[in-house]
Amino acid sequence: MLKIGEIVQTVKGIIEARIGIVKQEIQDEFVGILSRLILLVLIGSMLLLVFLFLSLSLAFFLSQLTKSPYLGFLIVALLYFLVVLAMILTRDSLRIQQRVELMLKDFIFKAKLKSEQEEKEENEQ
Repeated sequence: MLKIGEIVQTVKGIIEARIGIVKQEIQDEFVGILSRLILLVLIGSMLLLVFLFLSLSLAFFLSQLTKSPYLGFLIVALLYFLVVLAMILTRDSLRIQQRVELMLKDFIFKAKLKSEQEEKEENEQ
């Protein structure tokens, strides 16, 4: 006959094993999200540099075309001003907010969504 102490130890071992598995899953998910956020910051930084150099190149090119040392930079600044003005006017647009939110969720939580889809496929089979 089984003793109560053995049953308690077995249940305790099962619970500890499950807690360990959950901790590992949380750590893996956190590391995945953190690595995607770091990648997003790096991509953003590189895009910032690209836009900076493209803007300077366009400004110098327009300066040479207009034969004015400052007019090219003024045109580029006005282009950026128009972009900022358009962003300010559309800041309350729910469609744009939803698109950006969906894009960020898809990028950051992509690994989690893939694993959930794989689990659903396995459960269906």
